[in-house]
Amino acid sequence: MTRALVLVDIQLDYFPGGAFPLVEPDAAAVAARAVLDGFRASGELVVHVFHVSTDPDASFFRPGTPGLEFHPLVAPVAGETVLEKHHPNSFIDTGLQDVLDDAGVTELVIVGMMSSMCVDSTTRAAHELGYTCTVVADACAAPDLRWGDTTVPGASVHAAFMAALDGSFATVTTSHSFA
Repeated sequence: MTRALVLVDIQLDYFPGGAFPLVEPDAAAVAARAVLDGFRASGELVVHVFHVSTDPDASFFRPGTPGLEFHPLVAPVAGETVLEKHHPNSFIDTGLQDVLDDAGVTELVIVGMMSSMCVDSTTRAAHELGYTCTVVADACAAPDLRWGDTTVPGASVHAAFMAALDGSFATVTTSHSFA
């Protein structure tokens, strides 16, 4: 199997001081960097995906704002693929599938933000397209969510989405046990 690492939306708006900070994004970025270092060392394909909002009333990922920038721990280097997206699913209108197929990729390792939105959407789509997927849970982060009168803490949101993906759409692991 040929693997690729897909880093989803590890952008400054999701970090403290950004427009939509998640729960524990710094720890997730550190874990994502550990996985990224392994892929860079092995020479395997690395794809950075970043979100740009097309809604003029968006509160984050607005064009021309610093929040669009990649977190410095996982910023792309020369030779790594960078794709812009406008939907939670990283495959829609990005050319991601073409990049992966051209490289003969059959297995994806996915890290990024948000566990409950773009990581989930991208993983499910990848699985449905026939890729074998691994999600590195500690290299992902989620927000606190509210539904009705209930606030769901980000750690619980993250755990629920990792539990839903594990075994059905992906193997979910940690950066410490990732090989």
